[in-house]
Amino acid sequence: MEAHTATEPEKSRQPSAHDLEVLSRQLGRPVRDVVEIPARCVCGNPLVAATAPRLGNGTPFPTTFYLTHPVITSAVSRLEAAGLMNEMNERLTSDEPLAAAYRAAHEDYLAARAGIGERAGIGAVPEIDGISAGGMPTRVKCLHVLVGHSLAAGPGVNPLGDEAIAGISEWWTADRCYCDGAWDTAGEAPSRDLSRHGPQGLPDIVGRPAPVRKTSRSPETSQ
Repeated sequence: MEAHTATEPEKSRQPSAHDLEVLSRQLGRPVRDVVEIPARCVCGNPLVAATAPRLGNGTPFPTTFYLTHPVITSAVSRLEAAGLMNEMNERLTSDEPLAAAYRAAHEDYLAARAGIGERAGIGAVPEIDGISAGGMPTRVKCLHVLVGHSLAAGPGVNPLGDEAIAGISEWWTADRCYCDGAWDTAGEAPSRDLSRHGPQGLPDIVGRPAPVRKTSRSPETSQ
């Protein structure tokens, strides 16, 4: 049998040592069990990390897509604080096309996780069969999960994740880099877990303002 050669898109998903260091700095803690980078900034830094469906210690882990970029995470927290999840939940009970699309997003999440587990050599994790994340397939419990899924899957897959991405356009858009000043780049990367974790295992930044992008370049010349 001919050996499989990774394509360029597949190579871009494989986390490098630099990616793992950036993730640790973004999260403020040592990163662990990351097997792919399914979404990147235009500069190449991770936006989303894909975590193995079974952690190294054997624990089943259903939350595959981790939203890691502090600017996006903070902006999504603003939407949650403004009550957007309640509004989305109300719409899910009355808008059947939206509810059907959201159920399809749940199925896509499950299929994507199975593919990641297979590529990582982990295989099936029966303890989390049928369990996705973020409240899918019937509720919205965490917008960060839905945005992470949308960024990983691309537009048109998770309707509510796509809506949330549109809702943070004042603070983040996919065509620009917001990495400068968004996390601490001085000194060694975190080696001990000293952070307070939110529902995704991310630093608890709910209520903080979105980090300001510090740059001396004009928007027209910046990436």
